[in-house]
Amino acid sequence: MAMSLDFNSNIFEKMVFELKGGKESVVKGGRDLFPLVHQTFSAIHQIGVIGWGSQGPAQAQNLRDTLRGSDTRVKVGLRPGSSSMAAARAAGFTEENGTLGEMFEVIAESDMVLLLISDAAQTELYPEIFKTLKPGSTLGLSHGFLLGHLDSVGESFPDNINVIAVCPKGMGPSVRRLYVQGEEVNGAGINSSFAVHQDTDGMALDYALAWAVGLGSPYCFQTTLESEYKSDIFGERGILLGAVHGMVEALYRRYKSEGQSPEDAFKNTVESITGPISKVISHEGILAVYEHMDQDDKSRFEAAYVAAYSPAKDILQEIYDDVACGNEIRSVVNASSRFDSFPMGQIDATEMWVVGETVRANRVEAEIPIHAVTAGIYCATMMAQIDVLLAAGHPYSEIVNESVIECVDSLNPYMHFKGIAYMVDNCSNTARLGSRKWAPRFDYILTQQAFTALDSNEPMHWQLMDDFKSHEIHDVLQVVGKMRPSVDISLG
Repeated sequence: MAMSLDFNSNIFEKMVFELKGGKESVVKGGRDLFPLVHQTFSAIHQIGVIGWGSQGPAQAQNLRDTLRGSDTRVKVGLRPGSSSMAAARAAGFTEENGTLGEMFEVIAESDMVLLLISDAAQTELYPEIFKTLKPGSTLGLSHGFLLGHLDSVGESFPDNINVIAVCPKGMGPSVRRLYVQGEEVNGAGINSSFAVHQDTDGMALDYALAWAVGLGSPYCFQTTLESEYKSDIFGERGILLGAVHGMVEALYRRYKSEGQSPEDAFKNTVESITGPISKVISHEGILAVYEHMDQDDKSRFEAAYVAAYSPAKDILQEIYDDVACGNEIRSVVNASSRFDSFPMGQIDATEMWVVGETVRANRVEAEIPIHAVTAGIYCATMMAQIDVLLAAGHPYSEIVNESVIECVDSLNPYMHFKGIAYMVDNCSNTARLGSRKWAPRFDYILTQQAFTALDSNEPMHWQLMDDFKSHEIHDVLQVVGKMRPSVDISLG
C-alpha cells in the first residue's frame, strides 16, 4: 500500500489529486510564484550552497537567478584550494562580490545551508558541520543519504535546527538546463520531492517549498527523508542507471549473436530505449508501448516481458533490501577512501559504445525502431521496480518519479545524446558507484535466466502479462504523468 501524506502551507497553494486508493497533495511551481519565494525567504539573509558537484552548480545558479532583486544572498562555500573554485567564479560567484567563500565560514554565517557536497564527504564532515551551523538555522539536503548514515551509527541531527530536503528528480545539469529553458516556457524544470525532517520554528515546510519552487520545479511532491533516500539510492541502481546499462549490454551481445550488425544491434537496444520507447512512456505511459505494437510484436513483447520480470525483480528486491539495511550506504562510504588511488574507470570504451558514436552521428530519429524484445525487457524491469517500491509503501508520486519520469525525461536523454558514460557520470558519486556495481548483475541475470527462458520450450508464467495490463500504476501514471516537465530537455 502506498504511503499517504498531506501538508498545509502558509504561503504556497497546494493541489490535491486523486490516486488509486487515496490522495496526494502537491505544489505546482512556475516563475509566477517567484515573488512568493522572495517573501518566504525574507528572514533568510543568506543561503549557503556548499559544494560544486552534480547539484551544486545548478542549485546555486537557479536560486541566485530566482532571488535576484530580493534581500537574500546566495553564497557558494567550497574547500580552500578546491579545483571547483574556477568553475564557480566563471558562473559569477566570486570573493569580490561576496558570493564565494570557504565552506565552513559560509556555513557559519548562513541562515540556510544547502549541503550539496558528496554523500561520502557528508558522512566524514558532518560532526564539524553540525558544530558550525548557527542555532535556529535551516539545514537543507538534496538526498537523505546522511540520515541513512546517521541511523546506521546511532546518531541524529542537532535538535536546534530545521532539517529539510528538496530532491530534484534528475541530475544537476538537467536541473539547470530546464530552468534556463523555463525562461521561455513557464513551468519548465525538473520536478522535486520535498520533506520536513525537523521543524523548530514553524517555517521548515515553507522554506522547503520555496527552495523547490525557486529551483524551477514544475511540481513539488511530498515525501519523507527516509523514504527519499531508500527510493533514490535504489532507483539509481535499478532502472534509472544500473539496470538499463546492464540490460543493453546483454541485449547487444544477444542481437549480434543472432546475426545483427553492430550498428543494428545498437539501434535495437540503446537507440530503441532512449528514443521511441522513452518518448512513448513519457507522453502516453508504459502500457502504450505495448498497445502501439502489431500482433506479432505484441507476442514478442509478451514473451520478453514474462521472461524478464521475475529475474529483474529478484535483483531489484536485493538492491532495495541492501539499501534499507544500510549495506549500500556503507559500500559508498567505504569506496570513497579508494577514489584518490583508484578513480572510477571508463564505462564507454567497449565496441558497443564506440559503435554508438557512429550510429548517433548518422541518426535519423524517425527511423529508430521500437524493438519488441527490448521493449518487453525494459518495461518488465521498470514494472518490477515499481512493484518493489509499492510493496515497501512509498508514495505513488515518488514511485512514478523515481521509476518513470526521471528515467525517460531527465536521464535517458543524456544517454541518447552521448552514451552511457555521459548519463551515468553526470550523476553523483553515489549513483555512479551504484550503477557500476549493479549493472553487471542485471547483465548476468538477464543472460542466465531471461534469455534462456526465451530460448527454451519451458512453460512461462503468462499471468504476469495480465498483471501488467491491469496494473494500478497505469492509472496513477495518467495523473502524475501530466506533471512531467512542460518541455522536453534540450541537449543539442
